[in-house]
Amino acid sequence: MEREAVLVGIDVGTSKVCALIGEVSRDGKLTIMGHGTVPASGLKKGVVVNIDQTYRSIADAVERAERLSGWKIDRAFVSVGGPHVESLNSTGQVAVTAHHREVTREDVNRAIEVARAVSIPSNREVLHVERRGFIVDGQEGVKDPLGMSALRLEVETHIVTASATSVQNLSKCIQAAGVKIDELVVGSLASAEAVVTETEKDLGVAVADIGAGTIDLALFSDGSPFHTTVLPVGGNNVTNDIASVLMTSLQVAEEVKISHGSCDLRTVRDDETINVTVLGEDADRTLVRREVCEIIEARMRETFEMLRAEMASAGPGRLPAGIILTGGAAQLAGTADLGREVLQMPVRVAAPTGIGGLVDTLLNPGYATSVGLLAWGAAGLGGPDTLRYETAPAGGGLGRIRDALRSIFP
Repeated sequence: MEREAVLVGIDVGTSKVCALIGEVSRDGKLTIMGHGTVPASGLKKGVVVNIDQTYRSIADAVERAERLSGWKIDRAFVSVGGPHVESLNSTGQVAVTAHHREVTREDVNRAIEVARAVSIPSNREVLHVERRGFIVDGQEGVKDPLGMSALRLEVETHIVTASATSVQNLSKCIQAAGVKIDELVVGSLASAEAVVTETEKDLGVAVADIGAGTIDLALFSDGSPFHTTVLPVGGNNVTNDIASVLMTSLQVAEEVKISHGSCDLRTVRDDETINVTVLGEDADRTLVRREVCEIIEARMRETFEMLRAEMASAGPGRLPAGIILTGGAAQLAGTADLGREVLQMPVRVAAPTGIGGLVDTLLNPGYATSVGLLAWGAAGLGGPDTLRYETAPAGGGLGRIRDALRSIFP
């Protein structure tokens, strides 16, 4: 019997917490067995500001996913976000020690340790050390040096760090919900797993996950990330602008943005009107839709200009595959068109693909990070510690039925 692994991803965002339970078959196919999504409280711009509220949101999402799947969540891959996420690139060089001068795994690990030994402040925590490539005796562009004859091995790494206190507060909330952490994964790298192709990574591409409070940005070239950061703007900024200009509540402003908003003014007619509830007035006020769209367009244009400046500072001219937009706020009408105009590069809005099972609501840009966490976990399943990811079945009826079916149909 081919025994698959069961993985769990918990995306803790500014506006929602999503827990996903997925089954990975031996051929790498991902099937969603359960999901729970609840509105997030206790977070601001992706960072925990209230432990108790955040813990309750996580516990609710976990409980819903468990109830739907019949499995008990024991451990999970968890997303990390917030403007405190930073990155740097570092190289490490070692002499190959084996008597026959062949690169061994020990040499690779030593080179990575040297690269990792950069000066990082004590209030920062290393989340990822991604291998970008190797140089073997001056030969660049080596992806896997194991077994190669060499005297000197050099590795280039991409190191992602985060605020130690922010990471600890998030970890407390996850553990309080009764879940152990398999790995903390930066949101942009998780999203990339769900929406970016290997060809795009090789060419050079940016991934921007536009959430409610932040934009998780990762830039790739030659198949691996070289710049990872988080910008402190998101869909909530647009909602706040609408609410303040129209003098309405945030809830009404959000509804107006989703139902009537667009970033592309060319598609908005001058004679279109909408009705909006205004604070302090009994009757709805009739507004010209174009006025609302101008508010949205101005804020989104500013957001894309921030993205352009950030990408230019990381290394201009390295992204022939353009930028991929995902995340809940990327669904705003006209976003890709405005992005092409401001950024002057290919832009597409992407949702997760290649998953089966209970995916009715998940094939949506807002779930890119959640699905990406499972894909991240699945990519690391090849090692000998595969069983570490096994999750205990729930004792409920669904769990028992599932076990019975497996014994009949191995």
